[in-house]
Amino acid sequence: MKRTSDFPASQDAAIATMRAARVLPVVTVDSATQGVAVARALQQGGLGTIEIALRTPASLDAIVAIKQEVPGVVVGAGTVRVPADIERARRVGVDFLVTPGTTAALAEALVESCIPATPAAATPTELLELSGRGFRIAKLFPVGALGGLQLVRLLQGPVPDMLLAPSGGIGEVDAAQYLAQPNVACVGGSWMVSRDWIARGRYDLIIEASRRASALAGGG
Repeated sequence: MKRTSDFPASQDAAIATMRAARVLPVVTVDSATQGVAVARALQQGGLGTIEIALRTPASLDAIVAIKQEVPGVVVGAGTVRVPADIERARRVGVDFLVTPGTTAALAEALVESCIPATPAAATPTELLELSGRGFRIAKLFPVGALGGLQLVRLLQGPVPDMLLAPSGGIGEVDAAQYLAQPNVACVGGSWMVSRDWIARGRYDLIIEASRRASALAGGG
């Protein structure tokens, strides 16, 4: 595996980004216009770091538009599944990457890219494999189906040096419990960016939910 001298620094940046965010909105949009509107609503609510999921044809255009039109927002690409996604994300100037799972090929490409990355794992074995490659933070996904808060607590013993960013099944009710764990840098979720709200243009509801999420994260 090729390792560049910048990879450790990129992990420092990934950890700093997740720790600063505390609550990471996972956003799926159908247009660049939607992306900008959602980013503005989240920012107004106190959430300034956003993960745009690469799940729609508009996702990359949305990242470009947000970076141009919403100053101060940190924008990452999520649902990064193959090495080609990394290159596409690089071209639009993403600030960080998040994966839903991590193959060996994807892990190697993340290391070589030196873009701040939080790769996903679902088991202690996968976490140990990522740690062996030099990653120091990982997305635990889908945490709700894997054991939830109990799993996060149990992992503190066997993988004490790996920070976690649990996602998948976390909501407003239990986010604070996850954030209270010493091995959790941040939590990811979509509860404050409902697809229904976005489709109906109810950005006021996103602002309200973001304010509550920001308070959970210690920002309000």
